[in-house]
Amino acid sequence: MDYLVVPVQFNRVGKKYYFSAEGKTIRAGDQVVVETIRGIEIGTASEDPKLIKDNEVVSPLKPIIRVATDQDKAMQAENEAMEPGVLKRTQELVKKHQLDMKLLTAEYTLDRQKLLIYFTAEGRVDFRELVKDLANEFHIRIELRQVGARDGAKVLGGIGPCGLITCCSQFLGEFEPVSIKMAKNQNLSLNPSSISGLCGKLLCCIHYEDENYREFRKQMPKVNSIVVTPDGSGRVTQVNFFNLTAKVEFPDNKTDFYHVSKLEFREKAIDEDIEADTEDIKALEG
Repeated sequence: MDYLVVPVQFNRVGKKYYFSAEGKTIRAGDQVVVETIRGIEIGTASEDPKLIKDNEVVSPLKPIIRVATDQDKAMQAENEAMEPGVLKRTQELVKKHQLDMKLLTAEYTLDRQKLLIYFTAEGRVDFRELVKDLANEFHIRIELRQVGARDGAKVLGGIGPCGLITCCSQFLGEFEPVSIKMAKNQNLSLNPSSISGLCGKLLCCIHYEDENYREFRKQMPKVNSIVVTPDGSGRVTQVNFFNLTAKVEFPDNKTDFYHVSKLEFREKAIDEDIEADTEDIKALEG
Protein backbone atom coordinates (compact mmCIF):
# COMPACT_ATOMS: atom_id res chain seq x y z
CA MET A 1 0.00 0.00 0.00
CA ASP A 2 1.23 3.49 -0.88
CA TYR A 3 0.74 6.61 1.23
CA LEU A 4 0.64 10.19 -0.01
CA VAL A 5 2.80 12.16 2.39
CA VAL A 6 4.50 15.50 2.68
CA PRO A 7 7.65 16.19 4.75
CA VAL A 8 7.18 19.09 7.18
CA GLN A 9 9.85 21.12 8.97
CA PHE A 10 9.25 23.31 12.01
CA ASN A 11 12.36 25.40 11.57
CA ARG A 12 14.64 26.12 8.62
CA VAL A 13 17.23 23.43 9.37
CA GLY A 14 15.09 21.16 11.48
CA LYS A 15 14.34 17.49 11.05
CA LYS A 16 11.63 16.55 8.54
CA TYR A 17 8.53 14.75 9.74
CA TYR A 18 6.06 13.01 7.45
CA PHE A 19 2.34 13.76 7.55
CA SER A 20 -0.47 12.38 5.43
CA ALA A 21 -1.43 14.67 2.57
CA GLU A 22 -4.46 12.62 1.52
CA GLY A 23 -7.33 14.87 0.46
CA LYS A 24 -5.22 18.06 0.65
CA THR A 25 -3.72 20.22 -2.07
CA ILE A 26 -0.27 21.16 -0.82
CA ARG A 27 2.89 22.40 -2.50
CA ALA A 28 6.46 22.81 -1.29
CA GLY A 29 6.76 26.01 0.73
CA ASP A 30 3.17 25.99 1.98
CA GLN A 31 2.67 26.55 5.68
CA VAL A 32 0.50 23.84 7.19
CA VAL A 33 -1.18 23.22 10.53
CA VAL A 34 -0.47 19.81 12.06
CA GLU A 35 -0.73 18.00 15.38
CA THR A 36 2.57 16.84 16.87
CA ILE A 37 3.51 15.34 20.23
CA ARG A 38 3.99 18.93 21.40
CA GLY A 39 0.54 20.12 20.31
CA ILE A 40 -0.95 22.04 17.40
CA GLU A 41 1.83 23.67 15.38
CA ILE A 42 2.58 25.42 12.11
CA GLY A 43 5.25 23.90 9.91
CA THR A 44 6.44 24.28 6.34
CA ALA A 45 6.08 21.66 3.62
CA SER A 46 9.67 21.15 2.47
CA GLU A 47 8.68 19.19 -0.64
CA ASP A 48 5.67 18.48 -2.82
CA PRO A 49 3.58 15.50 -1.69
CA LYS A 50 5.03 12.12 -2.67
CA LEU A 51 4.12 8.45 -2.46
CA ILE A 52 5.95 6.16 -0.05
CA LYS A 53 5.61 2.44 0.59
CA ASP A 54 4.02 0.95 3.68
CA ASN A 55 7.40 -0.32 4.95
CA GLU A 56 8.78 3.24 4.85
CA VAL A 57 6.26 4.48 7.41
CA VAL A 58 8.00 4.38 10.79
CA SER A 59 5.03 5.53 12.89
CA PRO A 60 1.31 6.11 12.43
CA LEU A 61 0.84 8.98 9.99
CA LYS A 62 -1.08 11.94 11.30
CA PRO A 63 -3.02 14.00 8.76
CA ILE A 64 -2.31 17.58 7.90
CA ILE A 65 -5.16 19.48 9.53
CA ARG A 66 -5.20 22.33 7.00
CA VAL A 67 -3.11 24.71 5.00
CA ALA A 68 -2.38 27.62 7.34
CA THR A 69 -4.88 30.45 7.06
CA ASP A 70 -4.16 34.15 7.49
CA GLN A 71 -5.60 33.84 10.99
CA ASP A 72 -3.22 30.97 11.78
CA LYS A 73 -0.25 32.99 10.53
CA ALA A 74 -1.31 36.02 12.55
CA MET A 75 -1.60 33.86 15.69
CA GLN A 76 1.85 32.38 15.02
CA ALA A 77 3.37 35.85 14.63
CA GLU A 78 1.70 36.98 17.86
CA ASN A 79 3.05 33.94 19.70
CA GLU A 80 6.57 34.56 18.44
CA ALA A 81 6.40 38.21 19.49
CA MET A 82 5.60 37.10 23.06
CA GLU A 83 8.44 34.61 23.34
CA PRO A 84 11.33 37.03 24.12
CA GLY A 85 9.36 38.34 27.09
CA VAL A 86 8.75 34.80 28.26
CA LEU A 87 12.47 34.03 28.15
CA LYS A 88 13.31 37.21 30.08
CA ARG A 89 10.85 36.44 32.86
CA THR A 90 11.90 32.77 32.95
CA GLN A 91 15.52 33.82 33.36
CA GLU A 92 14.55 35.97 36.35
CA LEU A 93 12.81 32.98 37.93
CA VAL A 94 15.79 30.72 37.19
CA LYS A 95 18.00 33.13 39.14
CA LYS A 96 15.45 33.26 41.94
CA HIS A 97 15.59 29.48 42.33
CA GLN A 98 19.37 29.43 41.77
CA LEU A 99 19.15 26.78 39.08
CA ASP A 100 22.20 25.86 37.01
CA MET A 101 20.59 25.90 33.58
CA LYS A 102 21.02 27.83 30.34
CA LEU A 103 17.83 28.91 28.62
CA LEU A 104 17.69 28.52 24.84
CA THR A 105 14.27 29.31 23.49
CA ALA A 106 10.57 29.44 24.35
CA GLU A 107 7.76 28.38 22.04
CA TYR A 108 3.98 28.55 22.27
CA THR A 109 1.94 25.95 20.45
CA LEU A 110 -0.27 27.51 17.80
CA ASP A 111 -3.43 27.17 19.89
CA ARG A 112 -1.57 28.58 22.90
CA GLN A 113 -2.46 25.57 25.01
CA LYS A 114 1.13 24.88 25.96
CA LEU A 115 4.36 26.82 26.49
CA LEU A 116 7.58 24.88 25.86
CA ILE A 117 10.86 26.17 27.24
CA TYR A 118 14.15 24.57 26.17
CA PHE A 119 17.39 24.65 28.14
CA THR A 120 20.77 22.98 28.49
CA ALA A 121 22.46 21.92 31.73
CA GLU A 122 25.42 19.82 32.81
CA GLY A 123 23.30 17.41 34.82
CA ARG A 124 19.78 16.85 36.05
CA VAL A 125 17.88 19.93 37.20
CA ASP A 126 15.07 19.92 39.75
CA PHE A 127 12.82 22.54 38.17
CA ARG A 128 9.54 21.62 39.86
CA GLU A 129 9.27 24.91 41.76
CA LEU A 130 10.22 26.81 38.63
CA VAL A 131 7.38 25.17 36.72
CA LYS A 132 4.90 26.17 39.43
CA ASP A 133 6.03 29.79 39.26
CA LEU A 134 5.86 29.79 35.46
CA ALA A 135 2.35 28.33 35.49
CA ASN A 136 1.22 31.03 37.92
CA GLU A 137 2.93 33.68 35.80
CA PHE A 138 1.60 32.71 32.37
CA HIS A 139 -1.55 30.73 33.27
CA ILE A 140 -0.79 28.02 30.75
CA ARG A 141 0.51 24.47 30.73
CA ILE A 142 4.31 24.61 31.03
CA GLU A 143 6.75 22.05 29.66
CA LEU A 144 10.50 22.40 30.30
CA ARG A 145 12.73 20.32 28.05
CA GLN A 146 16.43 19.72 28.56
CA VAL A 147 18.36 19.23 25.31
CA GLY A 148 21.94 18.24 24.55
CA ALA A 149 24.90 20.52 23.94
CA ARG A 150 24.74 20.08 20.16
CA ASP A 151 21.06 20.99 20.05
CA GLY A 152 21.78 24.03 22.19
CA ALA A 153 24.48 25.23 19.79
CA LYS A 154 22.10 24.68 16.88
CA VAL A 155 19.52 26.98 18.47
CA LEU A 156 21.98 29.72 19.42
CA GLY A 157 24.23 29.53 16.34
CA GLY A 158 27.55 31.34 16.12
CA ILE A 159 30.88 31.37 14.29
CA GLY A 160 32.86 28.13 14.22
CA PRO A 161 36.66 27.74 14.44
CA CYS A 162 36.79 27.84 10.64
CA GLY A 163 35.41 31.39 10.64
CA LEU A 164 32.08 30.37 9.09
CA ILE A 165 28.61 30.16 10.62
CA THR A 166 28.19 26.83 12.41
CA CYS A 167 27.02 23.96 10.19
CA CYS A 168 24.34 22.93 12.68
CA SER A 169 22.56 26.27 12.41
CA GLN A 170 22.99 26.42 8.62
CA PHE A 171 22.05 23.10 7.10
CA LEU A 172 22.34 20.08 9.44
CA GLY A 173 18.89 18.60 9.92
CA GLU A 174 20.15 15.77 12.11
CA PHE A 175 23.42 15.16 13.93
CA GLU A 176 25.67 12.34 12.79
CA PRO A 177 27.82 10.58 15.42
CA VAL A 178 31.40 11.87 15.58
CA SER A 179 34.14 9.91 17.34
CA ILE A 180 37.75 10.32 18.43
CA LYS A 181 38.57 7.48 16.05
CA MET A 182 37.54 9.73 13.15
CA ALA A 183 39.84 12.50 14.37
CA LYS A 184 42.75 10.07 14.65
CA ASN A 185 42.01 8.69 11.18
CA GLN A 186 42.55 12.21 9.86
CA ASN A 187 45.78 12.76 11.83
CA LEU A 188 44.19 15.66 13.70
CA SER A 189 45.65 16.97 16.91
CA LEU A 190 43.76 15.53 19.86
CA ASN A 191 43.94 18.83 21.71
CA PRO A 192 40.29 19.36 22.80
CA SER A 193 40.39 23.05 21.89
CA SER A 194 41.40 22.15 18.32
CA ILE A 195 38.76 19.53 17.57
CA SER A 196 35.73 20.71 19.54
CA GLY A 197 33.06 23.17 18.46
CA LEU A 198 31.09 25.85 20.28
CA CYS A 199 29.02 23.11 21.91
CA GLY A 200 32.11 21.59 23.52
CA LYS A 201 31.67 18.38 21.51
CA LEU A 202 33.68 17.08 18.56
CA LEU A 203 33.36 19.19 15.41
CA CYS A 204 30.58 17.90 13.16
CA CYS A 205 32.76 18.50 10.10
CA ILE A 206 35.12 15.72 11.22
CA HIS A 207 32.41 13.33 10.06
CA TYR A 208 32.27 14.75 6.51
CA GLU A 209 35.60 13.39 5.28
CA ASP A 210 35.89 10.30 7.44
CA GLU A 211 34.99 7.83 4.70
CA ASN A 212 37.63 9.28 2.36
CA TYR A 213 40.31 9.15 5.04
CA ARG A 214 39.46 5.54 5.89
CA GLU A 215 40.03 4.64 2.25
CA PHE A 216 43.25 6.68 2.13
CA ARG A 217 44.64 4.89 5.19
CA LYS A 218 44.22 1.50 3.56
CA GLN A 219 46.62 2.61 0.82
CA MET A 220 49.26 4.31 2.98
CA PRO A 221 52.25 2.83 4.84
CA LYS A 222 52.61 3.36 8.57
CA VAL A 223 54.92 6.06 9.87
CA ASN A 224 58.24 4.47 10.99
CA SER A 225 57.60 1.38 8.86
CA ILE A 226 60.20 0.16 6.35
CA VAL A 227 59.30 0.40 2.65
CA VAL A 228 61.08 -0.42 -0.58
CA THR A 229 61.38 2.47 -3.06
CA PRO A 230 62.90 2.62 -6.55
CA ASP A 231 65.99 4.02 -4.76
CA GLY A 232 66.26 1.36 -2.09
CA SER A 233 64.81 0.65 1.36
CA GLY A 234 64.00 3.39 3.82
CA ARG A 235 61.89 4.41 6.78
CA VAL A 236 58.62 6.29 6.40
CA THR A 237 58.72 9.54 8.37
CA GLN A 238 55.61 11.26 7.05
CA VAL A 239 52.49 10.52 5.00
CA ASN A 240 50.26 12.84 3.02
CA PHE A 241 46.73 11.55 2.53
CA PHE A 242 45.72 14.18 -0.01
CA ASN A 243 48.27 13.30 -2.68
CA LEU A 244 48.97 9.74 -1.45
CA THR A 245 52.66 10.33 -0.92
CA ALA A 246 55.09 9.27 1.79
CA LYS A 247 58.32 10.88 2.90
CA VAL A 248 61.05 8.26 3.16
CA GLU A 249 64.36 8.58 5.01
CA PHE A 250 67.30 6.43 3.87
CA PRO A 251 70.23 5.10 5.95
CA ASP A 252 72.45 7.96 4.69
CA ASN A 253 69.87 10.44 6.14
CA LYS A 254 68.73 11.55 2.69
CA THR A 255 64.97 11.89 2.24
CA ASP A 256 62.58 11.92 -0.69
CA PHE A 257 58.85 11.78 -1.42
CA TYR A 258 57.21 8.86 -3.24
CA HIS A 259 53.73 8.13 -4.45
CA VAL A 260 52.34 4.99 -2.79
CA SER A 261 52.18 3.29 -6.17
CA LYS A 262 56.00 3.38 -6.20
CA LEU A 263 56.36 1.76 -2.77
CA GLU A 264 56.49 -1.84 -1.63
CA PHE A 265 55.26 -2.26 1.95
CA ARG A 266 56.96 -4.69 4.31
CA GLU A 267 54.11 -4.15 6.76
CA LYS A 268 50.41 -3.95 6.09
CA ALA A 269 48.90 -0.55 5.36
CA ILE A 270 47.83 1.73 8.17
CA ASP A 271 45.40 -0.13 10.38
CA GLU A 272 41.93 1.40 10.10
CA ASP A 273 40.94 0.20 13.57
CA ILE A 274 42.37 2.91 15.83
CA GLU A 275 41.79 2.92 19.55
CA ALA A 276 40.56 6.10 21.20
CA ASP A 277 42.66 7.89 23.78
CA THR A 278 41.91 8.95 27.33
CA GLU A 279 38.46 9.24 28.87
CA ASP A 280 38.64 13.02 29.07
CA ILE A 281 39.15 13.18 25.31
CA LYS A 282 36.40 10.63 24.69
CA ALA A 283 34.02 12.86 26.62
CA LEU A 284 33.98 15.13 23.56
CA GLU A 285 32.08 12.48 21.63
CA GLY A 286 28.31 12.51 21.37
